[in-house]
Amino acid sequence: MSKKLLYFLPLLALFGVGCMKEAATSIPASGPSGTFAGQFRLLHRSTDKVPFDTTKANLSISLNSGNNSYAVSGDTTTVHAGSHGTYTISAPFINFTDQTFPKTGTPVKAHLSGLYQYYYDGTVFQLLSYSVDTLSLQYDLKRIQ
Repeated sequence: MSKKLLYFLPLLALFGVGCMKEAATSIPASGPSGTFAGQFRLLHRSTDKVPFDTTKANLSISLNSGNNSYAVSGDTTTVHAGSHGTYTISAPFINFTDQTFPKTGTPVKAHLSGLYQYYYDGTVFQLLSYSVDTLSLQYDLKRIQ
């Protein structure tokens, strides 16, 4: 009987270790806040063309988590508009309300407005918005302040 117990105890310990919960190795980053700089890409595919037309601009986005406001600056002369407004976060989404977005008509430049999927790890901040399969707005930014 004692020999059977001797073999049973290590097996019981093995099952016990397998059921233990692992300690978290990293702390998730809080919501994005600060100034981020990097590249904005607008990818557009016409229905009669196979490759995407890609347009790029270097932007800076400042997010203030105190009052949930934002401002876009940088190369806003051709592709992307300089703008400002407020935002709300419901991970993994962030919704921007641009106060400079035209009330009527189609804007000439892209605006940081509407619902985006986002990724933030404390340094890297990426935004993605797309419309079906013909338009994609991508922001690939890094925290600078």
